[in-house]
Formats: sequence, structure tokens, C-alpha cells
Amino acid sequence: MAMRRSLRNLCSLRKNFSPMLSSTSFLHSHATSFGFKEVSEDEKGKLVGNVFSSVASSYDLMNDLMSVGLHRLWKDRLVNQMHPFPGMKHLDVAGGTGDVAFRILENINNISRRALQEGFEDDLKAETQVYVCDINPKMLNVGKKRAAERGLGESRSLIWVEGDAEALSFEDGSMDGYTIAFGIRNVTHIEKALAEAYRVLKRGGRFLCLELSHVEIPIFKELYDYYSFSVIPAVGQLVANDRESYQYLVESIRRFPPQEKFASMIKDAGFKKVEYENLVGGVVAIHSGLKL
Repeated sequence: MAMRRSLRNLCSLRKNFSPMLSSTSFLHSHATSFGFKEVSEDEKGKLVGNVFSSVASSYDLMNDLMSVGLHRLWKDRLVNQMHPFPGMKHLDVAGGTGDVAFRILENINNISRRALQEGFEDDLKAETQVYVCDINPKMLNVGKKRAAERGLGESRSLIWVEGDAEALSFEDGSMDGYTIAFGIRNVTHIEKALAEAYRVLKRGGRFLCLELSHVEIPIFKELYDYYSFSVIPAVGQLVANDRESYQYLVESIRRFPPQEKFASMIKDAGFKKVEYENLVGGVVAIHSGLKL
């Protein structure tokens, strides 16, 4: 009986959420959508900026709460797929709080220590440079504070840059790797961000994107929709005193292109060997591509 009641409740939830999701999914372009609202392109950039200025101080705590700590494992997997190496020049975009950059640098430092122990000092002559690029200064300030707490405040290998994913300040073919975690969903023009990623990468450079994505497993999808629209905004209100920003978060996930469509967009930007991996049934996906 309890199982039947649960299934009926889920079906009811699906009826409640489905019209809202389907009617807005492709009503307007990503460039003019702020969650489920239609706005001008200029207004979208300002609204997204306000969201991240508002949540910056509680961003990492909310990531832990919303994902039950799983975001840490997802980022570890992202970095492992990058295969960082000493002397590389890496760009992490929308990485203001430093979560991905710290992992990359730690990975490289571990490799360097092993190389020194094994007598391969000559392989470590090139200087490692990990750039953290974010359009929001408050997010960068959180990252710099965290770096100082980790003893990386004066590290020459960690460089903080305020910049736009759609108009990067780096030279053509200057980066060995490019990552963006939970960020490309928030840019105004996804195509421009992908084109910029392709431009700044060297030949042989790897693009990796970790992003919240689309769940298609029926019962799991209904549970996920309920959690997204009912639980996450409530937790945002409780922890960050900001329900609206987390309402935008869950709506923006639904507006982001499905996995196959996003893979096609990466190919259209010029990347080869494009593939993706779903994690937790599609709650998140890691997309990758090479500049050949």
C-alpha cells in the first residue's frame, strides 16, 4: 500500500512539473533565458552576476548540501580525466572559489614530488601555471581566501583572473588544458564560450566540462524534479537566506541543452573525439573534446 501511495504521489508530481518544464524548455533561446524567464541578453548577464554575488560566501557549503558531498567526487573525476602534468598551462573558467584549480595543482605537485624522488629533475624545469578565470570578483575573492588558508596565497603557479568566458584575455593556442565546472550553463552565449575555449587551447589540448544535466530514468527523474524544485530552493533559503538564486539554479539546469545536443555544440566549435559520461543517472555529465 505504501509503495502504491508513493507511486501515485510521484505521478501527481510529474503532472504538476511536466507542463512547467515542457512549456518553457524550448520557448526561447538560451541567450535570453534566465531560468524560466525571458529577458534581454544584457539583462541576463546582470541577473546571473547578481546571483553569484549573492551566493559567493555560501557557494561551497551549498554545493556540499545540495549534492550530499558528491560534487567533490565529480570534480576529482574531472581532474583525473584531464591528466595534469608538471609545466602545463591550464585554464579553469568560472572557477572562482578554486575548487578545480586546487585539485589540478595538488595533482601536479604530487607528480612533481614523485619525479624528484625518482631523479627526474630535468622534467620539472618548465613552470606550471594554473589560471582561475571568473567574471565575478566576489567569487574570486572567496577563492583567494581559500588559497591563503591552504598555504597557496603566494604561489606563482596559481593565477587569478577576472574575465569573461565569452571573451577571454589569453592568447591563441596558449593553454594545454581547459576546464569549466558548473559554469557554462550560466553564460549568455554557450557557442561563444566554446569558441573561446577552442581558441586558447594548444593543438592536442583537452576541453573538459562538468555540468548539471538531464535525467531520463522515469522514476528517478520524478524524484529528482521533486528534490530540485521543492528541496533545493528551501535549503537555499535556510542556509543562504536566498531562495530566488537557487530557484534560478534548478530552472537553469532544465534550460541547458541535453547531453547529446551539448556534445554537438562542442563538435561545432571544432573539437574532435567529443564524448560524454553521465554520472548519477545524468544528474551531472562530463563532456570532453580535443583540439587536434
